[in-house]
Amino acid sequence: MKFLTAILMVFIVLPTLAAAETRGFVSSTRTTLGTQANLTASARLADFDGDGDLDVAVANGRHWPQQNFLFLNQVRGRFNVQRRLGTDLRTTYATEVADLDGDGDLDIAVGNDMAPSQVMLNDGHGRFVPGAILGELSSVRSLTLADLDGDRDVDILATSRGRPNRIFLNDGNAGFAIEKTFGGPSDSTISVAVADLNKDGHNDLVLANRDGQQSYVLLNDGQLGFQTKVYFGGKRDETRAVAVGDINGDGMMDVVAGNIGQPNALYLGDTSGRFETCVPFGRADSQTYAIKLADMDNDQSLDVVIGNVAQSNAVFFTNATFFSEQTGDAFSETRFGDVTAATYGLDVGDLDGDGFDDIVTANSGSLNRFFFNRAKR
Repeated sequence: MKFLTAILMVFIVLPTLAAAETRGFVSSTRTTLGTQANLTASARLADFDGDGDLDVAVANGRHWPQQNFLFLNQVRGRFNVQRRLGTDLRTTYATEVADLDGDGDLDIAVGNDMAPSQVMLNDGHGRFVPGAILGELSSVRSLTLADLDGDRDVDILATSRGRPNRIFLNDGNAGFAIEKTFGGPSDSTISVAVADLNKDGHNDLVLANRDGQQSYVLLNDGQLGFQTKVYFGGKRDETRAVAVGDINGDGMMDVVAGNIGQPNALYLGDTSGRFETCVPFGRADSQTYAIKLADMDNDQSLDVVIGNVAQSNAVFFTNATFFSEQTGDAFSETRFGDVTAATYGLDVGDLDGDGFDDIVTANSGSLNRFFFNRAKR
């Protein structure tokens, strides 16, 4: 696999790929989240009830109102308690997690399509009460939680397909009355990732755009001004998901783009916050709707986990020799899941306490499922 636009001239040695060749992702009839096949758009792992293991928040209701749920982990990946999140049925695309009110437990921001988006506040035991409403109704497709203004509390970014994207600034007590927009007024933004891309101490934004709109980076001027735009990818790429991390180990943030109808792409970052080196990977007709970056084989390098629609999901293990010696492919692929599933979201975390990250998939129209990370026999 060759670079499309440039050749990276400086490489560092990464750990070997030996561990990746021995890992697989195992599911069974018991590794599902409940028994209902909802229109699930995302799932997020976090310890909601404070018992030391990872629970799951599930966002249901793509286009049609449905109930959101929590699944509480009882022991080693057994989700035997299901709890409603909220009382209203809503068209939910996102349930994102952070301590929004600074009380030490994890709250949930719920993003809805043309229904009120809202914060849900945790009582410390995994029970939630309604908090602030997030602005006016909009076609919300994703939420991202991060500190954008440097005041050490967590703000909320909401992407909206065909409408303005918005930032809701936290007042420190989970109040979000201050709002501003980012990107173009009619961008079809589906996902946004947050990271300091040019190492100036301020969080920048990476936007995944669809509907014939090019994806781009917005650099933060330190005053929540995002006027500097850096494009990446093709002008008519259909990018559905983005994630940011240092894939090649050079100390610079890279962008991974999940595309529809074309290969996914790794864009290698440089010191200016630009991404001129592109490494395609995966199927030529990828249908990728979700991406997470994590070290899935414990070799100290980031791997790429993707969720697809009507294609098997996959983990792409980073190949050290591609980046250090320019030989082989960038990634080694391990597929998992049902080829007919529509995986709109996923998350990773150690569900059973064995030291390896597992995968939970959010499937629209079929059962949500989790996969244990196991050594291959």
